[in-house]
Amino acid sequence: MDIIPDGSILSAAGFAVGAARGGLKKAAGEPDVALVVCDAPTSGAGLFTVNRFAAAPVQWCRRHLPSPRVRAVAVNSGNANACTGEQGDRDVQRTAELIADLVGCAPEDVCVASTGIIGHPLPMDKIEAGLRESHLRIGTGEAHARAAERAIMTTDTRPKAAAVRSAVDGRTFHVGGMAKGSGMIAPNMATMLAFVTTDALVAPGDLREFLREAAGQTFNRITVDGDSSTNDSVIALAGGRSGVNVTPDGPGAAEFRQALLAVMDSLALQIVRDGEGATKVIEVIVEGAADADSAHRVARAVAESQLVKCAVYGCDPNWGRIVCAIGYSGAAVQPHTTTVHIGPVCVFHNGMPTGADARAPMHADTVAVRINLGIGFGRGRVRSCDLTREYVRINAEYPT
Repeated sequence: MDIIPDGSILSAAGFAVGAARGGLKKAAGEPDVALVVCDAPTSGAGLFTVNRFAAAPVQWCRRHLPSPRVRAVAVNSGNANACTGEQGDRDVQRTAELIADLVGCAPEDVCVASTGIIGHPLPMDKIEAGLRESHLRIGTGEAHARAAERAIMTTDTRPKAAAVRSAVDGRTFHVGGMAKGSGMIAPNMATMLAFVTTDALVAPGDLREFLREAAGQTFNRITVDGDSSTNDSVIALAGGRSGVNVTPDGPGAAEFRQALLAVMDSLALQIVRDGEGATKVIEVIVEGAADADSAHRVARAVAESQLVKCAVYGCDPNWGRIVCAIGYSGAAVQPHTTTVHIGPVCVFHNGMPTGADARAPMHADTVAVRINLGIGFGRGRVRSCDLTREYVRINAEYPT
């Protein structure tokens, strides 16, 4: 498997994208509508938010995925179309019908995704104008991919994309993707939109299981602020242009899992690194837990602790905050068997402080916290970021 430099959602054959400005974002000239088009009916699958106030586009996609005949994905930023009642449902239907007319398919073959402010009806005149312009700008070049990546951003400071190539029996296939996410990021789908393409052929149901498995190790293992949004969506499309046919137990399954995981892991890390106001990534690795679930509980408790996040921002190796979070995680832990490292420095060993100085690793771009509970073989990892003054400013000034 090889990472594709400057790879994108278009690194997989069989897809095209277009982006345009509909006028939903305040920033002048910024695109805010994007369209992904498949060149033939395509396997599609998705994973979505666990929030009970799921947005209208999420509910639409849940009804129609998995599917063997997806033809397009329409995306807008600047407005979530969440908590908008029956009008929101009608607007999603109208969006799907518009794209269906443009690409020549049924509305049910169109996926819809939105991100942005909650509780405001979609300005459909702007959405429709932007989508029509996006369709006119459809293409397969790098500039097309970069424009689409910018179009789906909200408080993101940079676009997020990744792609890899792999091979099965001498046949090359590709996996590519783009994502947005910066704030309201938490496990159980994080708060984000992500779109993944592959030119391998994967049946819709199998694609969903591959996607679920990879998300469990990537998008469901990141957190910025512990908030799960109304619009979280990951949509995967498998067009089959490479001629590589992947089934869960057949040839190529391991290669496809590795490629999908690599792309989604890169996108997940990019989201955390671009967390609102973030200056550092926090990587919490837990070993020696009773089981994997217990390891994840501990890792998430430490990664989401506001005290830990503030300490990381301040470069303060306050291991007491880490131990405190381990203790309230709800997992089975034994103080006398617990050991904590910050970077390479052991600061807490078998229930007692070591007195070692861990200030130096706190200045790294990625602060690694390694915890060994010493009671089993469970392992887990959660990535987070520091909590800064800039995060407070961004969210205090977010429009309502």
